[in-house]
Amino acid sequence: MKLFLGITGASGAAYAARLLELLGASGSDVGLCVSEAGSQVLASELYGERDLPRQETLARFVSGFGETVRLYEPSDYFAPYASGSAKVDAYVVCPCSMASIGTIAAGAGSNLIHRAAAVALKEERRLVLVPRETPLSSLQLEALLKLRRAGATILFAAPAFYQEARTVGDLVDTVVARVLDQLGLEHDLGRRWGEAGS
Repeated sequence: MKLFLGITGASGAAYAARLLELLGASGSDVGLCVSEAGSQVLASELYGERDLPRQETLARFVSGFGETVRLYEPSDYFAPYASGSAKVDAYVVCPCSMASIGTIAAGAGSNLIHRAAAVALKEERRLVLVPRETPLSSLQLEALLKLRRAGATILFAAPAFYQEARTVGDLVDTVVARVLDQLGLEHDLGRRWGEAGS
């Protein structure tokens, strides 16, 4: 499977890290783009170093993935994900900031993540957006509804508790599992509702 993963400046780096880990393990070909604000969130939330330089942050983040993950800069409009003529199975933005939600909903864009999302919508391909912010203004709710009507899946980073999660990682997995379900990728990240013990 050929996938695009965009990471923007919303809190929720743990979701992005776990998702990338499992996408890499699935054998999928992943194109990764991290916005400037997204790299700052990764540095702070994953590595505890707010001032960690972008290149070092990204080098740490993608280490160990080899050929399965390819990193693209936000300004790289020659990346295959910037054109509908490229064969891409699905696109995910996780976490997705509300600024990115508003930009994509307006049909605008200032980076490869926005462009990739616009391509997904115009080509009627799978687009999963994972916002985390709360509470939401009416402007943000209207932007989310606009994107849903345009074909995007809005999958809030809202962990489930019915699986008797014992760690933060367990809670992260409940959200990542839903993203993988939307992509049609098999996983074993916990019991499904109705299964024994649920």
